[in-house]
Amino acid sequence: MIVKVNGLKKSFGKTKAVDDVSFIFGSGDIFGFVGPNGAGKTTTMRIISTLDHPDCGDVCFDGVSAVEYPERIRLKMGFVPDTLPVVADTTVHEYLDFFARAYGINGRDRIRTIGEVEDFTKLTDLRDKLLKSLSKGMKQRVCLGRALIHNPDVLILDEPAAGLDPRARVELRELLQVLSEQGKAILISSHILTELTEICNGAIIMEQGKVLEKGSISDIIARGTPRCAITVRVLDRKAELQTLLMTIPGVDNIAVADNDIVISLEGGEPECAELLTFIVGAGFKVSEFQRKRTDLEDIFMKITKGAVQ
Repeated sequence: MIVKVNGLKKSFGKTKAVDDVSFIFGSGDIFGFVGPNGAGKTTTMRIISTLDHPDCGDVCFDGVSAVEYPERIRLKMGFVPDTLPVVADTTVHEYLDFFARAYGINGRDRIRTIGEVEDFTKLTDLRDKLLKSLSKGMKQRVCLGRALIHNPDVLILDEPAAGLDPRARVELRELLQVLSEQGKAILISSHILTELTEICNGAIIMEQGKVLEKGSISDIIARGTPRCAITVRVLDRKAELQTLLMTIPGVDNIAVADNDIVISLEGGEPECAELLTFIVGAGFKVSEFQRKRTDLEDIFMKITKGAVQ
């Protein structure tokens, strides 16, 4: 399954919420969709999910237009909103059963499908609990279960990790990795960029309704100026090392944190190796030398300006 977002535009009054947004992702991909609040991410995801209609542009799922054939697209796509709409006095099982019936899954197939979804999302022990009694993490599992009930090829998740405790975030990440291995195309928005880096193979970065960067994370990093943060710890002569580091080309920032010296260095692995060789060659006793790889958070902070519409 290939999802092609092409030239989407959507305005609310004078505000251009989505301004000529285009990108592609496909089966097996987990693409992080990131940007400041008000960047246009949710509006874009709602258009992809056929919940909103664009002023201009289209989204095609293997060549099928979401604008012209939204009912066909809804069979291929599952949408996970940031909150679960709570229906009064409805249990988890009843909620999933309702959506299974809505998708035309009947008889033994419905019983089997709901059981598999409950098992996969770890909802089996919660099936008889009322939706209104669930925690935030449990409600997000129900949201995911509902989106998976018809076994869609594409998953769109809008801030699914918001408000989750650490264990729930780890469980969500593990579920998404399994779904990606099953060949599903996944687009996920989140403000927890360090976690997205761990699971995503691509990203789309938006600000003020426009796409600033898109593609695989390795390609995005390669297009920018390579830079790394290095933590150095020496047994003695720390102040002397700080002074020496200030004279090295490519080092543009030095900070001290406890016993560590944190260095911002322009370059990649070769430059890091040269720096270590230089420090050791100058007679410093190095007890730790650690390089932090560039991640989504570094890219985001570099290319966005924090502007709002």
